[in-house]
Amino acid sequence: MPNSKYALIERERRFLVRDLPSDEPWARKAITDLYVEGTRVRLRRSVGVVDGQNEVLQKLTQKVPDSNPVGGRRGTITTMYLSDAEYERMAKLPGRRLTKHRLSFPPMGVDVFDGPLRGLVIAEAEFSDDDEMLQFVAPSWCEVEITEHFGFTGGNLARIAALDGTAAVDALAELLRSMGHRTK
Repeated sequence: MPNSKYALIERERRFLVRDLPSDEPWARKAITDLYVEGTRVRLRRSVGVVDGQNEVLQKLTQKVPDSNPVGGRRGTITTMYLSDAEYERMAKLPGRRLTKHRLSFPPMGVDVFDGPLRGLVIAEAEFSDDDEMLQFVAPSWCEVEITEHFGFTGGNLARIAALDGTAAVDALAELLRSMGHRTK
């Protein structure tokens, strides 16, 4: 893992979700990601309500996975927050888009995907240290862990979402079947 004063260590575990929790989410955000072609960079715009306040965030993020993860996904993450003008300029870069809604059910963030990935729901938890990550027990509404599965990375999901109509639906169905997920 690169040593940098600008990058933070990110620890996360991810799960497929069969049914959403019945309680009301703490926060809701609409997210549009652009995975910039030929890079490990993601441009994100999130719009939502957090703690009763409207929030718009625009950021450019690079995630570099650790070559030796420990019981979850670990890597470095570097983020720059952008002005409206910076975001609009960077949004013209070539890449693949992914749209979703993020619901917050602490300690989990739950992504409900739109468009060709409609029906896909992924929960994610982030951790401050390796012990916390290793000891985490997922809520009962999490069906199967997908942390180590490349197919469920944002970049790969954006690739699937960019496929034409039924090709995207078929690719997603095959990915879900490979994990033993029962499609609805």
